[in-house]
Amino acid sequence: MSKSRQVIVESPEAVVGKKFVTIYYMGKKYRVPAGLTVMKALEYAGYRFIRGVGCRGGFCGACSMAYRLPGDYKLRTGLACQTVVVDGMIIAQFPYTPMHKPRYRIDDMKPDAGLVIKLFPEVTRCIECNACTKACPQGLEVMDAIQTILRGDLARAADMVFDCIACGLCSLRCPAEIRHPHLFQLVRRLYGKYMAPKAKHVEERVREILEGKYDEELDKLVELAKTNVEALKKMYMEREIEK
Repeated sequence: MSKSRQVIVESPEAVVGKKFVTIYYMGKKYRVPAGLTVMKALEYAGYRFIRGVGCRGGFCGACSMAYRLPGDYKLRTGLACQTVVVDGMIIAQFPYTPMHKPRYRIDDMKPDAGLVIKLFPEVTRCIECNACTKACPQGLEVMDAIQTILRGDLARAADMVFDCIACGLCSLRCPAEIRHPHLFQLVRRLYGKYMAPKAKHVEERVREILEGKYDEELDKLVELAKTNVEALKKMYMEREIEK
């Protein structure tokens, strides 16, 4: 949610070149410039976001919301930083989707779909209604990923939900009450730990770091940060960048 300064801005429509629309946010009426995203429109109306905002680019999932359009019975979902205001739009924001996360130790698990389903038994209640997919602001095939998990193909499922931003909109619309964000997080973790091809060069670099190969160089950078920040900036700007 966002914190309001309790200021309703009724902007004069006499402003040259400006078109205004009416929106309703959490039951209150506001006049805001057309063409703004919901987030920018609310800030224009006097709201200062202290939560329910993050990257502003559609990747963090922090600004999930529900809304209705004039004359449309459908309850729609989206991200406030990406959805453009429409005249008569009714908006409610819920930057956090309440759901329980099961406790587990990834080191004690195996990449076994049976273990995943044991932690998330509601997956078996999926009725393939596709409401989750329709709600996804990233355009992911959420329902297909659930069915892929049920078929036991965790590697494929992890790839399908790689771009999940954990906004929780799919779970809000799911009649089976599937906790998609936590489920997909577990599937990706299992894939990354047990199934993904290992990057040998990364393993080699980690070994070198643990052996202290770069300790002296890092100590010099830390000291430089304390004594000569400008020199450190110069080193950064002139660094050799890998192609």
